[in-house]
Amino acid sequence: MAVDAAGVVVLGACAGWSLITAAVHGGRPEGVLLAVLAVAAGYAAGRIGGALLPVGAPCAGALAGVGLTVAVPHLAPGPQIATPLGHAGATAAVLTLSAGAACCAAWAARLPAVRFALWLLAAGAAVLAAVLGSATGCVASVAVLLCSLAAGRTRHLGAGLAVLGTVAVLVTGLTWAVAARAVPGGLMTAVEERLTPHRVQLWQDAWHQLRDDAVLGIGPGRFGELSTTSAQSLLSDGKPHSAPLQQAAEQGIVGVVLLAAAFGWMLYALWRGPRPTPVALTAGAALTALAAIAAIGNALSFTAVSVGAGLLAGMATARPLVAEPAGTAPDARPRGAGRTPAW
Repeated sequence: MAVDAAGVVVLGACAGWSLITAAVHGGRPEGVLLAVLAVAAGYAAGRIGGALLPVGAPCAGALAGVGLTVAVPHLAPGPQIATPLGHAGATAAVLTLSAGAACCAAWAARLPAVRFALWLLAAGAAVLAAVLGSATGCVASVAVLLCSLAAGRTRHLGAGLAVLGTVAVLVTGLTWAVAARAVPGGLMTAVEERLTPHRVQLWQDAWHQLRDDAVLGIGPGRFGELSTTSAQSLLSDGKPHSAPLQQAAEQGIVGVVLLAAAFGWMLYALWRGPRPTPVALTAGAALTALAAIAAIGNALSFTAVSVGAGLLAGMATARPLVAEPAGTAPDARPRGAGRTPAW
């Protein structure tokens, strides 16, 4: 219950702070409120599905993600600018979460043939990302698959989750350093070549907006109105294409802290959850990859991604009604055994 209560507090604070900053600056908090609702709904549905169908629910989630990507090839909200921004956002995020869900289902499966088929499904998500031209999604999906395979030999869940959290912090820190032009010129050039100068300029606009009001920001949904780069572009969607920088510009440092708290809560829920170490670490790797994608793209601008993140976290922290298969890891003892139940 303590973990769930912490989640309610964190998500409630995210929603409440967006309303406060909107009231002060006249912003539009609807997008933030919808994202919070999507995560909460996905998490609740994941807890139910993971308890009833520890293999079937994540497998269905993975197939749904792949199907959504095929049905809506770029998952992009409107016109594209040079390199399709959607590729570093929704497409990459959905396929990464699909790979993570397939790997979680594989670790929960009893039959070797079923487990192998689910590993192939995870690999297929990476191949699909490559076919669609999403290099970010391909790399992230492969990374999740490799982390999941390595998780089968890992005994220390807490240390693994700490490493994943550190990776997310480092990627976010690099994004901020680029926005503040606090990196060597060679690295700045390499980032601009990979992500386009347009996106880097959007990041820099978000950094300048944060400096104008570091506590409250400029108000949710107002980045496009006040961004010079966005105003000068005929094909802009009014977003900086970096979730931490958008949160900082529109909701100040407090908003960034709340965003980090939401990510930290998910990792904490995985650590305190009842699932075996491979399942928890696999979900943590997928959520960390999502955090990295969101730091350099527009992933969290899509409701499907927010729902998917909540679903994966919920399924990986659910207590199955049937016994988990033994021998899935060196330490097959369910997480949380001997601890106060997480729910």
